[in-house]
Amino acid sequence: MITRRDFLIGGACVAALGVAEALRPRTQITLMPQQPLTNLVPKTIGPWTLGEGGDIVVPEIPGSLTDKLYADTLTRLYINTKTGEQIMLLVAYGQAQSDILQLHRPESCYPAIGLAIGSRRNDDIALGGGASIPAVALTAGEGIRMEDIVYWTRLGEFLPRTAGEQRRNRLETAMDGIISDGVLVRASTLRMGPEASPAYDRLNAFLAALVRAVPANSRPGFIGTERAKALVTRI
Repeated sequence: MITRRDFLIGGACVAALGVAEALRPRTQITLMPQQPLTNLVPKTIGPWTLGEGGDIVVPEIPGSLTDKLYADTLTRLYINTKTGEQIMLLVAYGQAQSDILQLHRPESCYPAIGLAIGSRRNDDIALGGGASIPAVALTAGEGIRMEDIVYWTRLGEFLPRTAGEQRRNRLETAMDGIISDGVLVRASTLRMGPEASPAYDRLNAFLAALVRAVPANSRPGFIGTERAKALVTRI
């Protein structure tokens, strides 16, 4: 005998099936050009130039989380030819949108290696003409070693600043049946002691110069289509 409870359970199963089907991605959208990041990111960015030795090669560990989740990574040290100041750049690219950027957000990975987050704020990297990138500025460190960091993430056409925004953006794209690529762009610099002022403005200026130095047809891969179009009209 079929009871009312059976109907409720059956209805719930059908509803779950409908949601699962709606969330099943069907279309891959890729904004990043299919070239190695080392070819896309200029070696000279305004007064900043790639340090001696070129790209920093981080050994790949087969089966590691980074190996599984990122299609390409770029790690470089840039030196200001006028002041001698140094900035570390990390770009990590994933072909399929997932939790990769959340797992590798500095708020998560720095504490995991014993470096506490001292401060965090939302920031905007001004590109000129009113265009900007929604970013995050934070400081991580222990003792006298302080690392100032500015970064942004792009997932599809979204640039989420928090894990909550990222989950919401992923749901929106999944509901549209889309699998998107994603990228994390992070710049950081070291300062000795908490008494010195954070270098957020310097990092913002470097990242803005980086975006402007990237060829126009490659910028959507870093900042999304609309911002890339707006930047072209404003430069």
